[in-house]
Amino acid sequence: MADQPANDLPLSGIRVLDLSRILAGPWCTMMLGDLGAEVIKVERPGSGDDTRAWGPPFAGGESAYYLCCNRNKKSIVIDLKKPRGVELVKEFAGISDVLVENFTPGLMKRFGLDYEALREINPRLIYCSISAYGQDGPYRDRPGYDMVLSAVGGLMWITGPRGGEPCKVGVAITDIVTGVHAQGAITAALLWRERSGKGQFIDCSLLDTQASALANIASSYLVAGKEATRWGTAHESIIPYQVFNTKDRPIAIAVANQKLWVNFCKLIDKEEWIDDPRFESNPKRVENREVFLPLVADVISQKTCDEWVELFVEASIPSGPVNNMQNLFNDPQILHRGMVAEIPHPTIGTLRLGGVPIKYSETQPDIRLPPPLLGQHTDEILTNVLGYTPEKIGELRQQGGI
Repeated sequence: MADQPANDLPLSGIRVLDLSRILAGPWCTMMLGDLGAEVIKVERPGSGDDTRAWGPPFAGGESAYYLCCNRNKKSIVIDLKKPRGVELVKEFAGISDVLVENFTPGLMKRFGLDYEALREINPRLIYCSISAYGQDGPYRDRPGYDMVLSAVGGLMWITGPRGGEPCKVGVAITDIVTGVHAQGAITAALLWRERSGKGQFIDCSLLDTQASALANIASSYLVAGKEATRWGTAHESIIPYQVFNTKDRPIAIAVANQKLWVNFCKLIDKEEWIDDPRFESNPKRVENREVFLPLVADVISQKTCDEWVELFVEASIPSGPVNNMQNLFNDPQILHRGMVAEIPHPTIGTLRLGGVPIKYSETQPDIRLPPPLLGQHTDEILTNVLGYTPEKIGELRQQGGI
């Protein structure tokens, strides 16, 4: 459980109405919750967030997928197909600081819950809409998931073995980076609101995020017209900078400058390579990639991964094992940095989650609430946030709003 009181955190006092589901939106609101915001997760009756069914594995009736991105939130079930449910969301929007949704563009307008409608109720509302392709443009109405947008956005084209087929990244990184961008945009909008007194609309799309995240690959094309290719774990313009097989398991090695190159050659007892005209500089090694890399691979295969890591650490050469999940979450550095957290959960018992990645000197976020059960806090939220009496909550249930 968290040691940091919620009212001491950076976003304490900020209320977030979270109408998002799956990953990009929930990742964003989870980060806001980690920073102290009160996050009210609005879910549909019956099934709730799609990821609740994305398993196995499950624990205590909850999917591992859902559990990964919904901590520090409270869940309320509201039926947006019922007029009373829509009115209820408007009530919450009127007293919230932030609203996050990731419905297909135009759907919230049909509910009467679009930004133009809600800012009439609350001019200070920051309304963040996350979509596949953005709120305008020729692809506006197309649905999309991370895998599709990683393809359209160029990531899949550059991912996979050299000469092989395009591959998706092992985690939904386009969703996650979009969620991180959305969280940053919201916190910036909150800061601007402190100066201006005004809320605003934030349009955040997976395609825009993925295109921007291509970084140097995009720049190589835009600046020099150079088309990207797949390199597996290798690097197009730095060598050696990739994964090699050792005696027992793979190791990643990054020799990214000339000083490291000299140290690398001395360490592996290949000092003759330092002045070899084929290998003496990085451009030469890139030019002679097909000759050079098999020579390195042969040397690296002669020791175990741990033996190489110990030697490389002593020589300040960046390297590390290619960890599986068991190795990663038992790694002493991960454990020391608090990247495995434990919190009580109503159906699981002790729930283990990935920790909060950013460390603050004064206002360290932590996990205060486990991912909620579907509708777990419906009555609590209606009572404490909107001031509803038990009788009024009963009427609302009869009307089908919750």
